[in-house]
Amino acid sequence: MAHTAMSGSGTTAGDDPLQTAVWRLRSRGCWSDAAALLASGGDDPAPALQRAALLIERCLYTEQGWAEAEDALRVAEALAHDDGERGAAACERGYLAYASTLLGVRDRADEARAALGRAAALIGPTAPGRPLLDFRRGLLAQNLADSPQAARAAYRRAHEGATAQEDRLLMSFTWRHLAGLALRDGELAEARHGFAESLRLREELGYLVGTAPALAALAEAEPEPEAARLREEARRLFRLLGGVPTWLAGQLAAQPAA
Repeated sequence: MAHTAMSGSGTTAGDDPLQTAVWRLRSRGCWSDAAALLASGGDDPAPALQRAALLIERCLYTEQGWAEAEDALRVAEALAHDDGERGAAACERGYLAYASTLLGVRDRADEARAALGRAAALIGPTAPGRPLLDFRRGLLAQNLADSPQAARAAYRRAHEGATAQEDRLLMSFTWRHLAGLALRDGELAEARHGFAESLRLREELGYLVGTAPALAALAEAEPEPEAARLREEARRLFRLLGGVPTWLAGQLAAQPAA
């Protein structure tokens, strides 16, 4: 099962100290603290949407905080006033519904599909938010519709868009999910390359909370003893972050320790 948490660009906005602080907290799994920095945005839709995205991402990593994320998303939806903002809010709505379905909280698959479809009608093919939307549509195709071919096409579109926009965090996700499909098809060299690129990008960005999953994913494509070394490093980071992401526990427990 492919779990992800991906909302926003993963990069700081120039030298904006607020965005730098938000990223540093987010990258260490402190989503509530990061969201609190954005709580005084007033009627500005941008911080409201970013705050909702952070709290939705927390749901994916901790399987907690669903009501708070829902409340924040409703605020963002109410403040959206043009197609771009409404499309971005719909993209987050679809992601929250997807997360709820994937993690077995409540089946909201129909809501996820409808919301991402609405987002696709509002976010143009060349708009900045399109690669993220394509990626999330790939997640639905892979994990809710069991359609790896459709997922691969969506991930490739997302990867091309993320590369063009130099969105390295999104690229780390597209590399990882394309590699996962390659591994499923027995393409070990392709899988190893994609997983390694994903890990490299996350380490360069300092995306600590996403590094353990990247290490565990690469271990799936590496021979022993390298696989055992990668899993042990993933376990170390997992413990350091207090057992986050929660869904990684089963994967690490199922593999032998180094």
